[in-house]
Amino acid sequence: MTTTEKQTAAGSPGDGPNLKAEGLYTRTLPTYFPLALLAGCLIVVAGAFYLLGAFHPVPVAVVAGIVYLAAVTTVSATVENGRRAADRFVTGIVYCCFIVAMVPLVSLLATVVVFGMERFDLYFLSVSMNGVIPSMDAGGVYHAIVGTLVITGLATVISVPIGLMTAVYVVEYGRGRLKQAITFFVDVMTGIPSIVAGLFVVALWILLFGPGNTNGLAGAIALSVLMIPVVVRSSEEMLRLVPNELREASYALGVPKWLTIVKVVLPTAVAGLTTGIILALARVIGETAPLILTAGMASTRIQANPLDGDMMSLPVYIYKAVRDMGLSGEAGVYAEQRAWAAALTLILVVMLLFLAARLVSRFLSPRSR
Repeated sequence: MTTTEKQTAAGSPGDGPNLKAEGLYTRTLPTYFPLALLAGCLIVVAGAFYLLGAFHPVPVAVVAGIVYLAAVTTVSATVENGRRAADRFVTGIVYCCFIVAMVPLVSLLATVVVFGMERFDLYFLSVSMNGVIPSMDAGGVYHAIVGTLVITGLATVISVPIGLMTAVYVVEYGRGRLKQAITFFVDVMTGIPSIVAGLFVVALWILLFGPGNTNGLAGAIALSVLMIPVVVRSSEEMLRLVPNELREASYALGVPKWLTIVKVVLPTAVAGLTTGIILALARVIGETAPLILTAGMASTRIQANPLDGDMMSLPVYIYKAVRDMGLSGEAGVYAEQRAWAAALTLILVVMLLFLAARLVSRFLSPRSR
């Protein structure tokens, strides 16, 4: 081989690294190949399970995922190179983990929708259980919706100012041991079981008003005990994400610190703060144990006064319906239908709250002004 031929094979000095020698210039599988391979694996594995008489979606999905990972890695290593094969293998594991994580959520939502729609209608949403006995094919969930909105609304009114101002103090003003103590106790409160919060409010209520005084306000206070630490932690993290340059620019203009927080820091973090508040609300809206102890479970009438005796809520309504499923005859069937329909109603209420929070954060965000 002449000198010119050797230079051509190795590449001239100005051509940079030899891509072919380093394995960087290789063939590439079509973009549709992974999806087509996955579909083929599913068809083959499902057919094999069907022929064996043991077809079930879960084992079919697991085996198809394992076969797909092995196949895509082998084909990629053969056609492309080892680096891309490893990349496709890890990418496949990530997608499989995502699907595994989504299966319980999709299964839960599908189950609740399928069983809940048997009784979910306008009548069910617009009437209460006042005067309805378990064996009657009547009654609805309106009083529980009202109670849920009142109790969680009061809990939000109590928790958001306390949690937000605590987070502002920790981030903007807190120093030394007091700040450390607040952070420590907030972390401890985050892990408090809900039943403990209910027992705490029951004990407090007994000291103030005597035994047997359950109402919606007591339930709201119990939920606020659970909600405050979540608001504090989420708000604290959102406030820390606000760039210090914005604060310093405001200080340079002579704006006092409190006004900088009100006009600069909080509006900048409003989207994250709203999301944190909704997460805290979602944390408590489905709690049952503290509401059974504080708000009671005997109310069947429509009421919006949190001080007027027991107040029903959606989680407690579902609990009562599930407990009545043990009744004989048609009463158990009707109770099961009410339980599924109330669960669907609770999911829809949470979704509407999330949608409202997103709209609020969108309109209050500085970018939309």
